[in-house]
Amino acid sequence: MAILRFKALEQASEHKPGEVEQPSQIISEYFGENVFGNGALRSTMSTENYKRLQRTIEAGEKVDRELADAVAAAMKTWAMSKGATHYTHWFQPLTGATAEKHDSFFDLSGDGEAIETFKGSALVQQEPDASSFPSGGIRNTFEARGYSAWDPSSPAFLIENAGTRTLCIPTIFVAYTGEALDYKTPLLKSLKLLNDAAVPVCQYFDKDVTRVNTTLGIEQEYFLVDKSLYEARPDLVIAGRTVFGHSPAKGQQLEDHYFGSIPSRVHAYMVDFEKTALKLGIPLRTRHNEVAPNQYECAPTFEDANLAVDHNQLLMDIMNRVAERHNFKVLLHEKPFKGVNGSGKHNNWAMSTNTGVNLLSPGKRPKENLQFLTFFINTIKAAFTHADLLRASIASASNDHRLGANEAPPAIMSVFIGQQLTAVLDEFERTSKVPMEKGDNMYLKLGIDRIPEVLRDNTDRNRTSPFAFTGNKFEFRAVGSSANSSSPMTVLNTIVADQLLEFRKSVDELIETGMKKELAIIQILREYVAASKAIRFEGNGYSQEWEQEAEGRGLSNVKSTPLALDVYSRQDVKEVFARHGIFTEVELEARHEILLEDYVKKIQIESRIMGDLAMNHVIPTAIAYQNKLIANVRGLKELGLEDEYTQSTIEGIKKMSGYISSLQKNVRDMVNSRKVANKIEDARERAIMYNEQVLSYFDPIRYSVDKLELMVDDEDWPLVKYRELLFRH
Repeated sequence: MAILRFKALEQASEHKPGEVEQPSQIISEYFGENVFGNGALRSTMSTENYKRLQRTIEAGEKVDRELADAVAAAMKTWAMSKGATHYTHWFQPLTGATAEKHDSFFDLSGDGEAIETFKGSALVQQEPDASSFPSGGIRNTFEARGYSAWDPSSPAFLIENAGTRTLCIPTIFVAYTGEALDYKTPLLKSLKLLNDAAVPVCQYFDKDVTRVNTTLGIEQEYFLVDKSLYEARPDLVIAGRTVFGHSPAKGQQLEDHYFGSIPSRVHAYMVDFEKTALKLGIPLRTRHNEVAPNQYECAPTFEDANLAVDHNQLLMDIMNRVAERHNFKVLLHEKPFKGVNGSGKHNNWAMSTNTGVNLLSPGKRPKENLQFLTFFINTIKAAFTHADLLRASIASASNDHRLGANEAPPAIMSVFIGQQLTAVLDEFERTSKVPMEKGDNMYLKLGIDRIPEVLRDNTDRNRTSPFAFTGNKFEFRAVGSSANSSSPMTVLNTIVADQLLEFRKSVDELIETGMKKELAIIQILREYVAASKAIRFEGNGYSQEWEQEAEGRGLSNVKSTPLALDVYSRQDVKEVFARHGIFTEVELEARHEILLEDYVKKIQIESRIMGDLAMNHVIPTAIAYQNKLIANVRGLKELGLEDEYTQSTIEGIKKMSGYISSLQKNVRDMVNSRKVANKIEDARERAIMYNEQVLSYFDPIRYSVDKLELMVDDEDWPLVKYRELLFRH
């Protein structure tokens, strides 16, 4: 292993910045050229069919057979003109990754002649084998049938791989019996629900509003490590994170990496994957160094939420593919290195109307600000009512390593809105009587006119807040870097929609009593401000004081995934999802089961690689080095040269023996606890056993290994060290 480490270091030193062909065009000229978007549709379809498709997408109606055939023919023509020979339904099963099964356009006619064909039936629906995808018990393994169905709202695109091109068609994925087996299906349902709930509320203020879109901007943090060094770390290859590694003398404490000059080799990689992403219509705008060494971030502009999620899933795949060309490996794990920042996927969420209004951005007039306050306060109230559900939506074994450490938000769900907006809401709550003057004065006396200035000049970005208002959007910072954003966004859309429906019901009841509409809105909002005050927090989310204060406020602090997922078993949560048609009780129970199983498997894999490295690499290396020291001490004593150095060496040998002994015992006990856990049939109990027992050995095992790393001669140490992983690019 030591030989492998130094060979990897030698190979890494030979890796130079990759050759990147700078596009001869400006970005706007090649943006989306590999997307079957509006331009391609107009050029390959009749005007009538193009308009029919647009109307169908906007209305959310089912595509009829005639239109499907027309779209399929246009897609085939466009894709083949760009060199594609195959197509695939591209979907997002509950593995967290994307899936695809390629079929060729080639077929044989009735008389045996070779033809290229692609029918509307093949576009609209396919039947991939569903037997090996997670289902949570919805279907038996031997029942292989599942259906993928075209999502017309997300455009098809071409993926280039190994010199070939494939037409990818975004789809949903459902079981034979109709239950969702993917992330996209519930997301689409939640987007429709939020539209249906938000439009009537918007019409309190503007009768021209007929549609509300959910917009999303997904920031993507990631680490880059040299491919050779990555392959010399079995834990990175198997688990995606380092289970061992002593912190280097320099980490991120000088804060010199953040927004620093991008290394040439990294810059070449960024330019390459950005070019690929832009051709696929992913609107990347930002790239920069993040806080930790070898940590970076890219971010797109805002898009429709469904498309933003598709693009983020595609982006992660692109980043991995392009990294191979540059001898890099992308680490999307939430916490690949101990002691430095983990990686998140900040979800910047907002709502906008067909009239061009961002509902989370105040306008210039008080009436517009009352609309802003309506959606702003209802979102906070939804987060308060369903804080445990928000926590569960971002729960995973990998995110547990990150939450509450090195600038990641804590497991306590709180909402940050800034001091001045807090003052506005506090004043809103304190006002005991609503002024009865007509016109704008009613709003001015509530201080609503101050909001535009507050948002422009005085909002902040509290890095310790899991759910923060940042000017014209809410930023859900607790989402993990490897996650599919559909899960937290489905939850957020659903709970906000549920809250808006309740709000409208309450306001209409007051209006029916004769109260003026504006006064009814203000009265209900004031009640919500008071009711949800406990979740608003402006301070340091990392502090011990906040944990104590949060407990006093009645806020949950669930630090482990198995317990966080318990919320999916609560009857009120089941009713919310079922009432709005997002998940049936069967689907929700299945997802709970899948998440628990995923947690167990992730911890199981980490524990296995930890035991393998400790027993087969670290301990033999430590014993071999210990024997060298013993031989050295014996030689010195035989020569009569026993001195202070000899005694110090003997003490070191004793310490090493202690670490080796502790390591052997803890690995053995960890393996035994894993065997006990594996016999537990109930998924929740098994996951809790893994969390409370198996996981409890990780830190003691790591402590011993990291101490031995400091003691063993650098020339003998088998694992690539942190200083080599974090500071080579």
